[in-house]
Amino acid sequence: MREKLEEIRAEAERVIAKATDLNVLEEARVKFLGRKGMVTDVLRGLGQLSAELRPVIGQAANEIKTAISNALDERKTALESETSEQRAESDRVDLSLPGRRPRPGHLHLTPTVSNEICDIFRELGFQIATGPDVETEYYNFDSLNTPSDHPARDSHDTFFVKPGVVLRTHTSPVQMRVMEKTQPPVAVVVPGRVYRVDYDASHSPMFFQVEGLLVDKNVTFADLKGTLIAFVHRFFGSDVKLRFRPHFFPFTEPSAEVDISCTVCAGKGCRVCKNSGWLEILGCGMVHPEVFRYANYDYETYAGYAFGMGVERIAMLRHAISSISHLYENDLRFLEQF
Repeated sequence: MREKLEEIRAEAERVIAKATDLNVLEEARVKFLGRKGMVTDVLRGLGQLSAELRPVIGQAANEIKTAISNALDERKTALESETSEQRAESDRVDLSLPGRRPRPGHLHLTPTVSNEICDIFRELGFQIATGPDVETEYYNFDSLNTPSDHPARDSHDTFFVKPGVVLRTHTSPVQMRVMEKTQPPVAVVVPGRVYRVDYDASHSPMFFQVEGLLVDKNVTFADLKGTLIAFVHRFFGSDVKLRFRPHFFPFTEPSAEVDISCTVCAGKGCRVCKNSGWLEILGCGMVHPEVFRYANYDYETYAGYAFGMGVERIAMLRHAISSISHLYENDLRFLEQF
């Protein structure tokens, strides 16, 4: 029995010394010290020995078990140290290597176009004004001469936060806020988000607008036309033509929509302009006297004009983008073109 124990010890020490990783070492532990291990088998056989040999062999078996256990621990410590050193070597940073430069970002196309629009009007003498996205019905509708039964005030067109409070449907409420605090002359452009219950290839429930307002003495529709012609030629090019079509807006009178000659076919007719040769870009008009009454302006002394355009539409026309959704899907393959 003692000879068998010595053979087990020698074999265990040989196997443990040759273990190359922790998995092999665990297999060795199970083989020699596990429930069905070789040392455990010897200990189970102690009951078959005589009373005189039993304590002697038992003591020898426990000593060998302890020796094997210590050998396992030492080899485990050595393997863990080797693994740690190997990991440290593989993770070592070579400071002599060139760094990895992060890819530079850039502004999204929508704010880029919005900033360009505002810069053009700033050079024409306009100032930038901003206001809240969440508005009262007074500023969004009432003060802009929009009657209570107007379709735009229904929930199928406007997002209501609560009764009397809406997500603004245009940036025109800022014009009223400016007029309440400023005496003429006034010349502002108002960029910002607006919200409408609308969604298709050319409309989004959230989009960006730039509104403009100018109020002074002796302002005429000719001044409005001159301003918009200057803007269009600066933004789209001097060869682009404009036309003004009569339209209706509650807060301007007279009102008009402005078309430009198609930027894709140069007015010859194509799929983009539906073979008309023209593309609508904005609405405009002379400020309605009722709006001046809300602002406490003397409409017999002062006159003014206003205009508003969708930034995404302007961007789509310039770059021949087929759907407004491309601007909001965050597809870098599309956005990195700009």
